[in-house]
Amino acid sequence: MEKVQGRGIWGLGLLIIVFLSVSSGEAQSKPVLVNCGANSSVIVDGRRWIGDLAPNDNFTVSSPGVAATDSTADGNSTLGPLYKTARIFNALNYTFAGMQGNYFLRLHFCPFPFENYNVNESSFSVVANGLKLMTAFNVPVEIADKNLHLQNSNSNSSSLSLVKEYILAINDVLVVEFVSSRGSFGFINAVEVVPVVGTLFADSVSKVGGSNANFNVSGRGIETMYRLNIGGQEIKTNQDSDLWRKWEMDSSYMITADAGVEIRNTSNVTYASNNDSSVAPLLVYETARIMSNTEVLEKKFNMSWKFQVDPDFDYLIRLHFCELVYDKANQRIFRVYINNKTAADSFDVYVRAGGKNRAYHQDYFDTVSSKTNTLWVQLGPDTAVGASGTDALLNGLEIFKLSRSANLAFADRIDSTEKSASHSKSWTLWLGVGAGNPPGWRPLFMHGAVVSSIAYKKGGVRSLNGSLAASTRVGRRFTLSEIRVATNNFDDSLVIGVGGFGKVYSGKIEDGTLAAIKRSNPQSKQGLTEFETEIEMLSKLRHRHLVSLIGFLRRTE
Repeated sequence: MEKVQGRGIWGLGLLIIVFLSVSSGEAQSKPVLVNCGANSSVIVDGRRWIGDLAPNDNFTVSSPGVAATDSTADGNSTLGPLYKTARIFNALNYTFAGMQGNYFLRLHFCPFPFENYNVNESSFSVVANGLKLMTAFNVPVEIADKNLHLQNSNSNSSSLSLVKEYILAINDVLVVEFVSSRGSFGFINAVEVVPVVGTLFADSVSKVGGSNANFNVSGRGIETMYRLNIGGQEIKTNQDSDLWRKWEMDSSYMITADAGVEIRNTSNVTYASNNDSSVAPLLVYETARIMSNTEVLEKKFNMSWKFQVDPDFDYLIRLHFCELVYDKANQRIFRVYINNKTAADSFDVYVRAGGKNRAYHQDYFDTVSSKTNTLWVQLGPDTAVGASGTDALLNGLEIFKLSRSANLAFADRIDSTEKSASHSKSWTLWLGVGAGNPPGWRPLFMHGAVVSSIAYKKGGVRSLNGSLAASTRVGRRFTLSEIRVATNNFDDSLVIGVGGFGKVYSGKIEDGTLAAIKRSNPQSKQGLTEFETEIEMLSKLRHRHLVSLIGFLRRTE
């Protein structure tokens, strides 16, 4: 058996991903935890991980490959001892027998310098029981992409490791196949197969769009892209002891950090249904975010989160709720928007969950096309319902990618040099929950779009062509060509927010002034009258969370 000694720590970051399949059967087996490239067992996170070189009855390895070690590597993680060893391969199979039911499959990666191998050039594919999980997968690129997101969100956190997590419906045998790309190699640090107790998903999920259609999730592979504990601290794997899931903090994904305030429970939380104990630990429901300012008259603002997603896949979005404040109905009612379409209205958590401090979740399904790089979710006050407050609440959030034709793998686009373009991962999924605007913005509304601008210190507002805005009741009337120039023809990469009426774009006026441009969506449930009402309201209101109206454009122009 050949061994390779590592030479130091290779600095990178963390990405958490999950795969999920939705059969209702319960697993009976115990977890199988594999420490790859090791000949002995190690206790990590309170669990025993078996070296894949040690004789055992839990799994078999098709090819020994190359065992690599680095005594200094730890992946900046509580799982650090697992990341001191790895198995390098050209082709490798792990076979787990005697399994029946649903299982989490987690693949752990922590790059460190391998002797005679350039880890940055590693590339491989992974298939589990015929379901393609990854293709041309480069771990350093994936970790660097995650760290870039954290850096751009002003987060101080980063990691050196990556975990891909899936859940599979297994009938007796699980075979996980690793195959390197031509002329390259792959590596793996640890594998865990954990039985699922209970049912994680219903077979049918409501499709967004108001058609009352349901989407059948059964038989689809599902990869969890994100799992967040909204308004609370990170929940570590040993705090979700049955399924060993990690719940990230949401702050690094927020567009405006102070748009929502954190709250927590003052008494014990219980599940609304006894069948939901596997859905999420109660810790998720003990914290939440609500709107930071609920005294604004205009109810079309949101607090938003932004995520990278893969194009041309279906997505299941799970929202976790628990009313922690109000002890009666009709106190906090809001709408749920997904991809700028109404997924639910008159949403009263107290009513749906059956009381205060009752943990409840709701699933929605929608599609991201190959030509669309954004998917939005928003929770905002329902203006059509007479709730006592203008507020919204969210406790937890999960995003799952569903397989198409037995495929969950997404390959980056290739640039002109035939190398993977790391920036091609910058497809985004946005989420919003009723809340505020970027500081300093003033809106310029359009009929079919809305625009806003930053005020000059002397009180004047410049128009798109540099002239002073006309003093009409809704500001200056702009031309469509001017708006197209300011928004780069409504480039989705310039989207900074979304509301019940449509998307908000960041634009730049000729004289360099930044502008926020809101474009109405004809598919929105809110009509022209409501849109004009919003324009009228913002032309009169002044508030630190509101942008001031400077002009408009009519759709017919």
